[in-house]
Amino acid sequence: MPPTDASANAGPAPFTDIGIAMSPGSRESPVHKAGGGGADSADGEDTLDLRLPDEFLALFAEDTDVDGTRNSRGAGTAAPPASVHPIADDLLDHVADWGPISTPAGVLHLVPVRVERDLPLISRWMNDPAVAAFWGLAGPQNAAEEHLWSQLSGDGRSVPCLGMLDGTPMSYWEVYRADLDPLARHYPARPHDTGVHLLIGAVGDRGRGLGGNLLRAVADLALDKRPACARVVAEPDIRNTPSVAAFLSAGFRFFAEIELPAKRAALMVRDRSLRQLL
Repeated sequence: MPPTDASANAGPAPFTDIGIAMSPGSRESPVHKAGGGGADSADGEDTLDLRLPDEFLALFAEDTDVDGTRNSRGAGTAAPPASVHPIADDLLDHVADWGPISTPAGVLHLVPVRVERDLPLISRWMNDPAVAAFWGLAGPQNAAEEHLWSQLSGDGRSVPCLGMLDGTPMSYWEVYRADLDPLARHYPARPHDTGVHLLIGAVGDRGRGLGGNLLRAVADLALDKRPACARVVAEPDIRNTPSVAAFLSAGFRFFAEIELPAKRAALMVRDRSLRQLL
């Protein structure tokens, strides 16, 4: 699972504001069973054995347009790998239909990714050294392409999106079901926990508090559009203090340190019950 509004270089150099979450190396293969055993399970909240309904395993061969409609892949468009097909995002209550939300920086709209349209831009962002240190997707476009298809090839538990701010693509997001993700093995997950990853693309958009504003808006949007969701969670690298600070400014609270396959992370939580207080 990759990174937040803040990211860092791999060495001891100062942190540079940029992206959210965890490095891709920490994302394991899709999990059908979320076992307990995280460091925080002592509070009595065990993770659940969650299995996906058969209807969510059906695969779709269409792409999603900016307006949320699905169209057949056009001629000349590179096909996904043989075992990979785009899917519907029913498990996240149709992110494509969430619509725009106002933020102090402008109107933000999460638009589900279409690989043939968005790959060049996302790949360019992934090749920024500050981003690459966390996401590990620098290099030829096929590195980012494989990652995007892996997000699109599941059963709807993760939806990659472009963040359009006043109509301009400026960020990459992954909205995912944290309770159905390997992350659930590492903390006391609750049903319908929703996770977010954020990458801010342009250097000029970093380091000015924009990440915190966008994170608050998207977290609250998820809580508004997903009535069953009581919490939005994220897991920035514990060493990435600008990233943790962005989550805190967005109304998340520090829950615990957790050990993930690729890093030690700060588990950040925005609770529905506390959203008016933080």
